[in-house]
Amino acid sequence: MAQINKNYLKLPGSYLFSTIGKKVREYGEANPDAEIIRLGIGDVTQPIAPAIIEALHSAVDEMGSADTFKGYAPDLGYEFLRDVISEKDFKARGCNISSDEIFISDGAKCDCGNIQEIFGLDNKVAVCDPVYPVYVDSNVMSGRTGEYDATLERFKDVIYMPCLEENGFMPEIPTEVPDLIYLCFPNNPTGAVMKKADLQKWVDYANENDSIILYDAAYEAYISEEDVPHSIFECEGARNCAIEFRSFSKTAGFTGLRLGYTVIPKDLTTGGDELWPLWARRHGTKYNGAPYIVQKAGAAVYSEQGRKQIEEQIAYYMGNAKIILEGLKEAGYSVSGGVNAPYIWLKTPDNMTSWDFFDFLLEKANVVGTPGSGFGPHGEHFFRLTAFGNRENTIKAVERIKLL
Repeated sequence: MAQINKNYLKLPGSYLFSTIGKKVREYGEANPDAEIIRLGIGDVTQPIAPAIIEALHSAVDEMGSADTFKGYAPDLGYEFLRDVISEKDFKARGCNISSDEIFISDGAKCDCGNIQEIFGLDNKVAVCDPVYPVYVDSNVMSGRTGEYDATLERFKDVIYMPCLEENGFMPEIPTEVPDLIYLCFPNNPTGAVMKKADLQKWVDYANENDSIILYDAAYEAYISEEDVPHSIFECEGARNCAIEFRSFSKTAGFTGLRLGYTVIPKDLTTGGDELWPLWARRHGTKYNGAPYIVQKAGAAVYSEQGRKQIEEQIAYYMGNAKIILEGLKEAGYSVSGGVNAPYIWLKTPDNMTSWDFFDFLLEKANVVGTPGSGFGPHGEHFFRLTAFGNRENTIKAVERIKLL
């Protein structure tokens, strides 16, 4: 008889955003005249930049000719994309990352979830709380987290690092030493950032304790302040303890195209074993590469015109963030984020639970956000709004909230 992976049964409820989608659909069906504004899921709304569209069209034409047709992509990704990433994303910032340390994929979410496969099941995992659910759920699926404690809303064998309002939603180095440490900055969901000196402390800690940092830098393009690192490899010693994940989804609006990459330095080891060959084997065995067409579009992101156009889009979204941030402050909410990240993290009024506030906002203002408790127990009494809507709807949503 076939046996299921019973680790899946440990997962409480549905995936957060599936639950949100179901509740919004049900409300929409019951209230067909309601004009619902969605500021919950972090999906972009602006069209792909013209320089990238031009590259897509050109690549499609290439696929129609025998001389320029492309089949399977190379395991690591095409050199033309890896080379420009190495130069523009890393060497330009003083990071010694070569193109053969870059693995092209179809998105950071997949890589953040799949990376745990190259590590043993007895590794202790540390996550921020609140946290992007994929980090925890993918480790649950593998059997690394122990049983779920419904009372504490935590998994027994996971180290949770509380990110509290009083410490600027920054994690503190845990007393129990973890083997794998997930960090995401600029942070999803809180929008918080870590200064370089603070990130250096984590790198030093990881090197001192032979831990590996899994660093999600999906929102680095939104950083506006000085002394906020765009890459963990800006820190001394990070090549010896860190893996970094990047995404084109929010940087260039590729949520529908799917493109990202993972950086694993060749000299990164644990217990004497190199990690680069393990991920290369996993990548080559389970993945056939991002499409040539999409990788050509990715390369266009780094062109002069492409860079200018996506910077304009990022400025547009951050303009939305400013509208939400200032509007909610004016309405008396306690708010953070929205400066170096496209997320606004607000405290729910009157000590409402985050799901109660979700229902309240949906029913009274027809605005959709994300309950903070969906990101972990320390997200309770907080709520996330995204800046990825269009300008008209963003203004309208803020005005509705201010009238509550």
